[in-house]
Amino acid sequence: MDESHNVLDEKSLIVADKESLHGDLPILPLRKQVAFPTMHTSLALKPDSTALLEHALQGSRLIGVVGLTGDNNQSPLSEQVATTGTIVKIVYVTRAPEDITIVVVEGLKRFRVSQWLSENPFLRAKINLAPELNDADLETEALQRSLRDLAIDVFSLSMRAPKEAIEGLADIKDPLHLAYIAAAYADIDFQKRQSLLEIDSLKTKLNELVSIMSHEREVLAMGKKIKDKVHKDMNNSQREYYLRQQLKAIKKELGEAEDDNSEAAEFRQRIEKSDLSAEARTEALKELDRLAEMTPQSAEYSMVRSYLDWLLDLPWGSMSKDQTDIKAARNVLNGDHYGLQEVKERVIEFLSVRNLLMLRRPETSSNDPAPGSQGMGVILCFAGPPGVGKTSLGQSIARAMGREFTRMSLGGIRDEAEI
Repeated sequence: MDESHNVLDEKSLIVADKESLHGDLPILPLRKQVAFPTMHTSLALKPDSTALLEHALQGSRLIGVVGLTGDNNQSPLSEQVATTGTIVKIVYVTRAPEDITIVVVEGLKRFRVSQWLSENPFLRAKINLAPELNDADLETEALQRSLRDLAIDVFSLSMRAPKEAIEGLADIKDPLHLAYIAAAYADIDFQKRQSLLEIDSLKTKLNELVSIMSHEREVLAMGKKIKDKVHKDMNNSQREYYLRQQLKAIKKELGEAEDDNSEAAEFRQRIEKSDLSAEARTEALKELDRLAEMTPQSAEYSMVRSYLDWLLDLPWGSMSKDQTDIKAARNVLNGDHYGLQEVKERVIEFLSVRNLLMLRRPETSSNDPAPGSQGMGVILCFAGPPGVGKTSLGQSIARAMGREFTRMSLGGIRDEAEI
């Protein structure tokens, strides 16, 4: 026991006999990790695996590695592990912080558990070797070439594999080794890796990997395209900002900086003198800062300037007091228009209903709506050919309510967004 502890504490290369594969092996369960044949794998083992590791180091240095598929601590460990795994040879052992032992192993052969022998102090089982079925035909050769090309593309895009491994893919002649390299470095989850290991037919394994790698290449290519576009846009923005700052410095030296900012300064003065609400003022200053950073040649410059003009032209804080006398409204309508009894009655109904709603909600007036209350504005639509009195009726309604009348011609506008 003391000798094995020394072996664990020393960073030394351990030699094992690759041919001494026994039918009775200690079994190491791995959570969310799969060791493949022909591949070197680094394992981080916790202290509860020390007994198994010491036993292996004192003997043939061979262990069986299987995936841990269950997480129920109440059931026996042998019922929570996969029955298909890989015989591995311990190549290198070293200590790491927090009582972790790093073990580098080389995958040798695939196996299946035939009988569980014991669980304490570690899992032990009888195993049978399970070599893959290799159909050496034209289809297998075509699948091998396709997988090799896909693996080179995917690994180059993702940089998951070392550069030396990518360059060495073209020289790999063994299709099984190529398959396990692709499975080891592909971006797939534990369950998919385990299912790939369990496939018996090499041709089926290659087919599955070609499908996985084809999808991965498309995803990575799209991701690279998006990343390149974002990077290009960022570079353009940074370049424009840098040139704009240079232009500002040059204009300052020439004494032209004040003239350049005259429009922004004028807008700032208008904002300070206006009766904008707090929210509108914040938005106006935000857009003004954008305008100050733009050049007049920019496509958005005129749009931001028009928006600020519109925002500042609105009658903030200016309200008219409604006239709610229905009798006076009827007199105004009768005085302005002869006939049109049905139209005038409909307008009087509209004013009456509006007054009734205001009486039911005395805390809310049309001039000072309560926060969160529904608006009381109503749209009246007058339809008819020119000259029948649509505009004059609107003027009469405004006069009857004590409101200002504004006429806006929308001729030729086909979209409400244009309004």
